[in-house]
Amino acid sequence: MSAKVFCIGDLMLDIVAQIPTSPHDLHLGNDTRTVISTHGGGAGGNVASWLAVLGNDVTMVGRIGDDAAGAAITAEFDALGISYGDIVKDGLHTGVVICLVDPSGERTMLADNGANAGLSLDDLPALDGVDAIYITGYAPLAPLSRIGVLEMVRTINARGIPIFFDPATVGGMKDVPIDEILSWCELMNTLIMNEEEAIYLSGSSDLEAALEFFLEYAQRAIIKRGSQGAIGLERGGEIISVGTRATQVIDTTGAGDSFAAGFIDAITSGSNFAQAIERASAVAAHCVAIVGARGRVGTQI
Repeated sequence: MSAKVFCIGDLMLDIVAQIPTSPHDLHLGNDTRTVISTHGGGAGGNVASWLAVLGNDVTMVGRIGDDAAGAAITAEFDALGISYGDIVKDGLHTGVVICLVDPSGERTMLADNGANAGLSLDDLPALDGVDAIYITGYAPLAPLSRIGVLEMVRTINARGIPIFFDPATVGGMKDVPIDEILSWCELMNTLIMNEEEAIYLSGSSDLEAALEFFLEYAQRAIIKRGSQGAIGLERGGEIISVGTRATQVIDTTGAGDSFAAGFIDAITSGSNFAQAIERASAVAAHCVAIVGARGRVGTQI
């Protein structure tokens, strides 16, 4: 059974350069031959794409510019059947990320937030029939969007709709006090973060202790550990540990976003916590085996 899910957050055009060496070894000031491709990106849009590939009814809540990059994003959404309403903003440019992907699949990103800043409660469509909400931390971390996104969260909370929250990168969080970010976590149902983010927010390098810490704020917490899989804990339960699926790693861009989509898809379909983490891991394994951060028309998982 498909779920109706809103994804709130950033929309970007990703320019992916598959470089032949690590970024540290590039010949700066000279030419480097590489393979370059463009893809829809941004954590919010990435999660929306994977949820759509998995058969859900998805609406994207975000902002793009009236430009070629924005047109590419809406064309991709149209192909995937993702609703997006009035996201095109005149006079603004679409956010763009340049992703340098080295031979190991590791990525280095250069980001221009563009039109993403400025989300407000007016951008939130009617919540009738919505089963789940995904919010990326990039949305409230953006100063111009913070008030509007938190107003959205309070409106969603009043309707009793579960929110799945990824607090985003440590680099993005460093401009906001940790206590303030944790106050946002109290408004969420499920927290999904990577190991670095979990350590930063909890202050503990003991990941099991970190999970216990996060359950003071939310019903569930999941820590993604890259090649070591993921661990999770929900209130009243036991720690779940899941390994990664064997796959050829080509590009890790969007791996965490696909993991979140897989988890939301499984939970809203009635899977238990452990099954949902397993499903999330399977979707992430598919993502890292392709170039780009998003699922595509015809993707089979």
